[in-house]
Amino acid sequence: MKKLTNGLLLMAFALLVGCAASTPPAVGVWAVEMNTPLGALPATLTVNADGSGMMAADGMGETPVSGITFDGNSMAFEASVDAQGQTLVLEFSGMVEGDSLSGEFDSDFGAFAVTGTRQ
Repeated sequence: MKKLTNGLLLMAFALLVGCAASTPPAVGVWAVEMNTPLGALPATLTVNADGSGMMAADGMGETPVSGITFDGNSMAFEASVDAQGQTLVLEFSGMVEGDSLSGEFDSDFGAFAVTGTRQ
């Protein structure tokens, strides 16, 4: 009986460790579209499990994203981008549902919607 109890405890521990080490659902490469005040802007967003990432868009080049946090299916991060000689700090908050991403960037010019699809 003691071996059975120890075996069940070991199996439960292994299951908990496996769940804790799972990859956040936002990790991956995303084709996103930002609906800015100047119109739709397509971009590529790369999100890594270690909380690092990169965003690339026409006219902005590549910019690192920082402070990526995950909470279940939600994600938040910041990116500093060069917009026609002016540096803007964009703060993203959004949700992942399967291979779809939706949320918004908050900026000095107000919030604008972001949608995306995992590549």
